[in-house]
This record gives sequence, C-alpha cells and structure tokens, in this order.
Amino acid sequence: MKLWRCGVCGYIHDGSTPPEKCPKCGAPAERFSEVDDKETELIRRSRYTNDLHCRLIALMEQVEEIAEAGIDDDLDPGCVAVFKRAREEAWIIGQSAKAEIRAHITKGKWS
Repeated sequence: MKLWRCGVCGYIHDGSTPPEKCPKCGAPAERFSEVDDKETELIRRSRYTNDLHCRLIALMEQVEEIAEAGIDDDLDPGCVAVFKRAREEAWIIGQSAKAEIRAHITKGKWS
C-alpha cells in the first residue's frame, strides 16, 4: 500500500492511487504526490507508536478512576497511600505520553 500526501493541506492517503479529491480540503488527485519509501516507513512506525501512546493515555485515565475509588473507599491508611501513588504516577505517565505525541506532531511524525 502506498501513501500519498495532499500538496495543499498535507492530508495523508493510504492506497494504490491518490483519491479523486482530498477528503480534507477537496484538492484534486493531481495535487497529491507519492510519499517516498523512507518517509512511508517513518509514518507507519509513527502511527503505531502514536496509537500505543493513545492507548496508554486511556489506560492511565482508568488507573486514575480506580485509584479515586480506592481513595474514596478509605479502608486503611496503607491502601489509601497505594491508591494515591497510583493516581499520581498514572497522571505523570499520561502527561508524558501526551508530551511525546506533541513532540511527534512538531517533528512531522504524525499522520
């Protein structure tokens, strides 16, 4: 499968040929150019890694919710301490993953 980039808006299309018109900006097919093999590999790897970051962010949000429930349950100080630490660490990991995605966007590693 080839990748094609819209020369107007930068939209990336997956397919053996470019689309008849860009789904994002409506530019015609002749405004698309094929992405070279090296950049195609980087885009594919970036998509995979960015997907992992997104999944990690969603999981950390779940950890935060579970930790809040444990804190609210307040069985004993030891349990509350574990849940508070889990909440804090999950927040840090989630924010770190978001920062990585932002860096990828800045470096063109997002499509």
